[in-house]
Order: sequence, then structure tokens, then C-alpha cells
Amino acid sequence: MVAAKAPETAEASFIEHLLELRNRLLRSAVAVFVVFVALFPFANTLYKLLARPLTAVLPKNGAMIATSLTSTFVAPLKLTFAVALAIAVPYILYQVWAFVAPGLYQRERRLVTPLLLSSATLFYTGMAFAYFLIFPLAFRFFARAAPAGVRVMTDINSYLSFVLTLFFAFGVAFEVPVAIVLLSMMGILKPETLASKRRYVILGAFVLAAIITPPDAFSQTLLALAMWGLFEAGLLVAYRVRRRPAVSEAADETALVPVAQEPAVPEDPSAPPRRRRRRRRRPPAPPKP
Repeated sequence: MVAAKAPETAEASFIEHLLELRNRLLRSAVAVFVVFVALFPFANTLYKLLARPLTAVLPKNGAMIATSLTSTFVAPLKLTFAVALAIAVPYILYQVWAFVAPGLYQRERRLVTPLLLSSATLFYTGMAFAYFLIFPLAFRFFARAAPAGVRVMTDINSYLSFVLTLFFAFGVAFEVPVAIVLLSMMGILKPETLASKRRYVILGAFVLAAIITPPDAFSQTLLALAMWGLFEAGLLVAYRVRRRPAVSEAADETALVPVAQEPAVPEDPSAPPRRRRRRRRRPPAPPKP
């Protein structure tokens, strides 16, 4: 009977996990939808705020245009959904944490919570860095690079796609410290190894900044320096939360497990009695003269 119930128990547990995952996903979707409905009346205002870095540097004859009849409605709608998703990220991360927390050890639980909070904070910081520093510099460069007699007119859908791509790229680029800490915790990379490859990391930061940013040397330098600083910050944290050696972990685990005493083996009554070994006594030392 026990062997027959084991597969049923495992199948029931798997179905329970699937149901819990479905509930977590539904809660996340509902949260995004609620925020989207709350922000929908302000869709045009949100797009106006998003377009401010470009409209502030456009010449007098420059403007944003809509090449499609539905663009005036679809573009603000897409932006509103993206903003709702960004606002609901902390709640979505909480749902992910609540789903995986029962399968983690106590030490892992203490570390995952700061990592989730720091990853969300760094992602928002990267988006703010792009909006307040990179966008004004890049759009000013593009506006001044227009040839004489050419009016700068940007389609609102093209502008939205360009801006959302940069937001995502800068948000992911600012996750460098979290990636370093996770790699160090899993034992894939050691902080000493990353520190010895610092020159290659700096070169890679400048190359990546040149790829994901507009052709503006100043904005590329800002992003590269920011990624370098985040790399150094990630190294400092990785030195503190590095993974302990396996030997010490095993020693800690065995230190907490009580050692079971072996049961006493009863003596065989048919065996001959053991002879006690008499201990010889040393003769007393002669008295000193």
C-alpha cells in the first residue's frame, strides 16, 4: 500500500505546485491590469513626459508626427502598459519570491530578499539615468546633426520603440552588481578572478556602451563609467557574501548532527571467559643516600 501511494503523493504535490504557480501569475497579471486601468486616463500626459527630452531640443520647425492613423492612440496605450508593468515589478518579484521561498534554506532566504530589492532598485536607477542624463545629450546631438534644410520630425511609434529599448538596455546594464554577487554565491566565479580581469571588464564596458547608446561620445563615456563603478561595487559585496568552501559547510553540518552511539554487543555465553591482564607494579625506588 505504501508503494502504491507514493506516485499518487508525488503527482498531487506536482499539481499543487502548478496551481500555486498559476495563482501567482494571475495575481501578477491582475496587479499590472489594475495599475494600467488607473493610468489609462493619463496616457497622453505620460507620453508628453516621455517626449520632453526630445521636444526640448527640437528646433522651431521641428515636431513629432504620426505616420499612421492609429498611432495617436496606440503609442500612448503601449507606453501606459509599459509604465504599469514597471510599477508592478516589485509586486511581481514578491510573487516570485513567495513561490520559491519554501524550497530555500534559511541562509538563502536571508540573501535572496536583499538581492530582489537591490535588483529592482538598480533597474529603476538605470532607467532614471537614461532619462535624465543620456536622453538630453543624445537628442541634442541628433538635432544638431541634421543637415541644413532638413526638418527633424520623428514618428511617435519609432520614438517610443527607441526609448523603451534604451530604458531596458540601461536597466539591464545596471544589474551588474547583482550578477556578480550571484555568480560569486554559486561558486561560478571568484571575486579574485574578476578583480584580475578588471582591464578586460573596463574595455567591455566601453564597447557595450558604444553599442547600446547613441553615437555620442559623452553619453557613451557616462554609461561606461557607470558600469565600471557598478562592477567595483559588485566586487565589494561579493567579497563579503562569497560562497563558503564545501569542507567548512560539511563540517558545520556534521557539527550539528549528534553522533549516534553504537549499541553494545552482548557477549557470547559459550565463549571462554576473558583473562584480565594484571598490571605489574614497579618496585619502590631505593632511598637516596
